[in-house]
Amino acid sequence: MIRLKLSLAILLLLSVCACKVGPNYKRPATTVPAEYRGLPPGPQPTGESFGDMKWWAVFQDQALQNLLKTALQNNYDIRIAATRIVQAQANLGITRANQFPQVNGNGSIINERNQITEFTRTNAPTYGSLSISMSYIVDFWGQYRRATEAARAQLLQSEYAQNVVRTTLVSSVATDYFLLRAYDSQFKYAKDTIAADEEILKLNNIRFKGGEASAMEVYQAEVLLQAAQAQAIALQGLIEQTENNISILLGQNPGPVVRGIDVTEQPHLPEVPAGLPSALLERRPDIRVAEENLVSANANVGVAKANFFPQFSLTGLFGAQSTALSTFTAGPGTFWAVGLQAAQPIFQGGRIRSQYKLAWAQRDEAELQYKNTVNHAFGDVSNSLTGYTQARQYRIKIEEQTKSYGEAAHLADVRFRGGVTSFLEVQYNQQQYFNSLLQLSQAWYSELANYVSLYQALGGGWQQ
Repeated sequence: MIRLKLSLAILLLLSVCACKVGPNYKRPATTVPAEYRGLPPGPQPTGESFGDMKWWAVFQDQALQNLLKTALQNNYDIRIAATRIVQAQANLGITRANQFPQVNGNGSIINERNQITEFTRTNAPTYGSLSISMSYIVDFWGQYRRATEAARAQLLQSEYAQNVVRTTLVSSVATDYFLLRAYDSQFKYAKDTIAADEEILKLNNIRFKGGEASAMEVYQAEVLLQAAQAQAIALQGLIEQTENNISILLGQNPGPVVRGIDVTEQPHLPEVPAGLPSALLERRPDIRVAEENLVSANANVGVAKANFFPQFSLTGLFGAQSTALSTFTAGPGTFWAVGLQAAQPIFQGGRIRSQYKLAWAQRDEAELQYKNTVNHAFGDVSNSLTGYTQARQYRIKIEEQTKSYGEAAHLADVRFRGGVTSFLEVQYNQQQYFNSLLQLSQAWYSELANYVSLYQALGGGWQQ
């Protein structure tokens, strides 16, 4: 008992004096701009930052909201990310278990026979034994605590990584949905143009048969019709492919997609409150992923450094052996043992030093990756701000152009039907008007796509 008390006292003393070798984590200094480049001139909108807004407040089309809800529930990338969180939780539990004593129970029954006892005894003796063993490596240098710190950081990293998947998924579904609505709009323009061109071709055929028009005017009308028909065929294929892409994002087989508001009527903010650049470090999940990787790599330096120092291990054993169950806990059949051991690495061919250098190099790489991620994040926001502002201004100009082409096409048709001008003028203006309609629809999509890109760049979309 004296020896047992002495061992426990040594164990308690080692635990109290324990430390954690290796560097403690401190967030690296980064250069944060005072404001984002690309902000439109003039006073900036106030209120909740665009990146802090929930996705259902940003995307108000009910059909799109339903698609996003389905995607966030059924998308396979989201579900895979969830399993990685479970794996990280289990890995944390495994790593943390090294900080505690390992206790095992053992039991055995042995029936012994040999040539001597076989002739002298009627029954061969049967021995039973029960024992409990304990082993504990004192975490004097914090090796296991650093390993637990690294595992906990990896758990947080997997949770933030799932948020990265969420933001990417919300962005992808919204972008593809706006592209689909743009194709729908263009397909409608193509069908309307086909109907108008068929009427013009019919009129030109009547005028040709009556001797009022040349065959060239008939061919020109046919070219207009064929161009619109070809565009409609191409758009039909693009619509189905985009529907398939959305279905896959929803975790479903390819199929049709329910529509909502037209692309030209999608509610969105003309100017967005970008917020403070410093807040981006906390809001963007990819930055948090990079930081937790750095935390983990920093803790692993401590794990590697602890290998230079001696390890203290405590072992204990208590048990009993007897030929009868009633005498297990009494008499000379009981036994126990307590031991304290220290092991110091002396020569391992440079393995420990190389492991330490490797841990530092990985930690330095993780820090550079973190700074690189932060740097790219500010670039993403600035590019998206510029893209959204310019796309909006471009769409406004294309709207003005389309309106002018529509008036010109109408006037040319009136002049042609009145016999004032040739059909060549009608053909030119109709073709320009049709192309401008398609261009306008594409401009609307570009504006909304940049709107989505800006929301993602500001770290929006993962909030539940």
